[in-house]
Amino acid sequence: MTTNGSTGRVVVITGGGTGIGAAIAARYAAEGAHVVVVGRREAPLREVERAVGAHPVIADAASTEDAKRAVAEVLATFGRIDVLVANAGGHGFAPVGETDDAGWEAAIRANLTTAFVMAREALPALIEAKGQIVVISSLAGLFAGPSVAGYTVGKHALIGLTRTLARDYGKHGVRVNAVCPGWVQTPMADEEMDEFAEHAGLASREEAYATVTADVPLHRPAQPAEIAAVVRFLGSGESSYMTGSVLVVDGGAHIVDLPTTAFEHAGM
Repeated sequence: MTTNGSTGRVVVITGGGTGIGAAIAARYAAEGAHVVVVGRREAPLREVERAVGAHPVIADAASTEDAKRAVAEVLATFGRIDVLVANAGGHGFAPVGETDDAGWEAAIRANLTTAFVMAREALPALIEAKGQIVVISSLAGLFAGPSVAGYTVGKHALIGLTRTLARDYGKHGVRVNAVCPGWVQTPMADEEMDEFAEHAGLASREEAYATVTADVPLHRPAQPAEIAAVVRFLGSGESSYMTGSVLVVDGGAHIVDLPTTAFEHAGM
């Protein structure tokens, strides 16, 4: 096994069937890692299996029973866990006043509990391997978008989870870092863009992406492979003195002073 490369490493990715998770699986598999994709839906996991040779585990990452079973299967198959990528998420797209108890619980379960439970169950193996956890938060983990209360709170909480894991388990050699992507062109984002285009009277999904990234310095959404590259860096020896860090991968969106965008739009 190489120090900095991925060859022979065992990488477990929750929410690994589509979008960013599938791209992370492809990146690690291309470098010779043993990739395990975990998710609730069998069909997307099988697609990733066919595409990159990943090992699928059908499980709900927020379920203690499922997480224990998933970890046991990985250890029985590969003998170790070197990297856990806590990527599962979704739900929570409404303001507080329109979020009922069931919607709130679903949002927290999808965006926070999945990472908490999988990290907890994988920790003994990660401690043994002196491995890494990479938590996929969001730009919504740093700022608040409109009408996404459950999602925003869950993604903020993931940063707290990252930091407490890093603080408690660094002494055991486990490093934990978070990634905060901005807009990424994934199937979930495509659905949002289609809805936005219809609501805003835009002609296409592409025009919707252009509109929502108009004030982003790079003027485009990320591709999933670009997020995967950052995740791979954090889940390798190349980031060996990083833990508790939050890397923002958003095309520069977080550096924009919102009140000044009106000047730019006015051509000043």
